[in-house]
Amino acid sequence: MNLYDVVELKEVVPSEQLSAGAVGTIVHIFRSPPTAYEVEFSDADGRTIALITLAADQIHQHQG
Repeated sequence: MNLYDVVELKEVVPSEQLSAGAVGTIVHIFRSPPTAYEVEFSDADGRTIALITLAADQIHQHQG
C-alpha cells in the first residue's frame, strides 16, 4: 500500500469507535519492521474523526 491510498478496516477498533468496513486514507507509512500505516478517518464533511496507526493485516485496499 502507498501514501494516500484509500483503505478499509478489516476489524472493529472499539477505542476509536470505528467499525469493520470504515474507509480511511493512508497519511504516513512507518517502514520500520513491521510496516505500519497512519490512517485518517473522516466524516462526510471531511472532519477527522480518527487518526490511528494500523498494521498491514488490519486494513486492505478499498474497492469502492
